[in-house]
Amino acid sequence: MIRPLRSSDATFDEPGEIVAGLQQAEKMISPKYFYDERGSQLFDEITRLPEYYPTKTELGIVQANIAEITELVGPQASLIEFGSGSSHKTRTLLENLDQLAVYVPVDISEEHLLQSARQLRAEFAGLEILPVVADFTKPFGLPTPSIMPLRNIVYFPGSTIGNFTHDAAHDLLEVMHHEAGEHGALLIGVDLQKDPEVIELAYNDSAGVTAEFNVNILRHLNREFGADFDLDTFSHSAEYNEPEGRIEIRLISSRDQVIAIGGAEISIAEGEGILTEYSHKYTLGGFAQMAGRAGFRVDRVWTDADNLFSVQYCVRQ
Repeated sequence: MIRPLRSSDATFDEPGEIVAGLQQAEKMISPKYFYDERGSQLFDEITRLPEYYPTKTELGIVQANIAEITELVGPQASLIEFGSGSSHKTRTLLENLDQLAVYVPVDISEEHLLQSARQLRAEFAGLEILPVVADFTKPFGLPTPSIMPLRNIVYFPGSTIGNFTHDAAHDLLEVMHHEAGEHGALLIGVDLQKDPEVIELAYNDSAGVTAEFNVNILRHLNREFGADFDLDTFSHSAEYNEPEGRIEIRLISSRDQVIAIGGAEISIAEGEGILTEYSHKYTLGGFAQMAGRAGFRVDRVWTDADNLFSVQYCVRQ
C-alpha cells in the first residue's frame, strides 16, 4: 500500500474562502477547486483534445531536447513535480534522467495522486516514488528517500503557472525556490503569447470537455461544502483579454438566483459571471523578470517551431 506524506495544509479550505470569493465585486472561485477526482480526470481528457495545443507541444519540446535536459539535471537528482496529476508528461523524464534518486509527485487530489503513483511504480519498478498530498502553493515537507539526492529539481509542466495572477505566480515561484533548496533548479512549462484565436480555441473545444470541467467545480462545491448550485443554470465562457495577455474563464448564470453555501446566501444576477480561472500567456522577457524577482535565473529556454509554448530551465540565484 502506498502511504503518501501528507502536509497539514493538504485539505481544501473551509467554505469561508469560497464565500469570500463569491462576495467580491467580481465573483470568483479559486481554480484549485477544479481538482477533485472527477476534475482531474476531465483535465486529463482536455490535454488529449485536438484544440488543446499546450500538452502535445510541450511534450514534443521535451522529447526533442531530452539529452540536453538530462545533462543539465545531472545524476542522482530528486524530481519534485508540483500538481502532478496523471504524470503523463513526466514519463519522458523518468525514462531518461540519469540515475534519478527519487520522484516526488505533489498534488492536493489524494485519490488521483495515489492511482497515478501506483501506475508509475508498476512501470518504473526500480525507482523510488514518494507521493506528497499538499497544497503546493504553500511550503510543504519533503519525504526522506532511501538514496540521498545530490540536488532537487522542481518540475512544473503545463501552463499552470499562467493560472495565477502575476503576484500569486511570483509567490508560487518563491515556494518553488524554497523547495528546490541549495544547488536546486526549476524545470517549468510557460505558455507564450500568440494569435488570440489559437488560444480561444484551446479553451472552447468542440467536444465540450472544457465546459464540463468548468461546471464540475460547482459539483465539487455542492458535494464537499453543501452548496446548492443548480448546474443546469450555468454555462461555460472562455475569452481572451488581449491587454492583460490572458484567457479568462467564467461560469455565466442563465437567471437571477440565490446560492447557499457555508451559512451565507449569494445573489447572482442573470448574465453575471463567476471567474474560475485565468490563464496568462507570457513573453520570454516577462517571465524571466518575474522568475528573477523570485530568486531564479532563466538558464535555458526551448520552444517549438511556431513559438506556441516554452520549456524553461531556471537555476537558483
